[in-house]
Order: sequence, then C-alpha cells, then structure tokens
Amino acid sequence: MSLLTVEVVSPDKRVWSGEAKSVSARTLEGDIGILPNHSPLLGVLVNGQVSIKAADGTTAEFTINGGFLSVSNNRVSVLGQAE
Repeated sequence: MSLLTVEVVSPDKRVWSGEAKSVSARTLEGDIGILPNHSPLLGVLVNGQVSIKAADGTTAEFTINGGFLSVSNNRVSVLGQAE
C-alpha cells in the first residue's frame, strides 16, 4: 500500500511529520482530499482545518491560518501558520 510523506510546517517550527493515508484541506478553490499517487499541485490554503489520517490510523487535525499546500511524488507539504 502506498503512503504519503507529510510535513506540516509553521514559520517557527515543524508541527507534524510522518507517513499518512490521506490529507484533507481547504484551498481557495474549495476542499481538497489528497491520497497516494495524487497528481502534483500547488494550492493556496484559506483559514480552516487540515486533517491528516496517519498510517497508524490516528487522525491529526490542525487549524491553519492561510498558507500553501504542495503535492508531488507522494510528498505533501503544508506551509502555514498552524495552531
């Protein structure tokens, strides 16, 4: 089974990193779900929740106050002000 390598990074620290089954977030274009082998994209995040379903089955949720989402080669980077 393919997994995503995910990092959630705030300006001053790495908030979360690890392997995940899926990531969901809200962009300017609307809600987006990322699964393994997703096509590459760069999105602008709006204020809202980012939810990560980790490989171990747990779910991590973060409130993001704007930022960017990058997806490429099963790597997801969430860059923004996380709470």
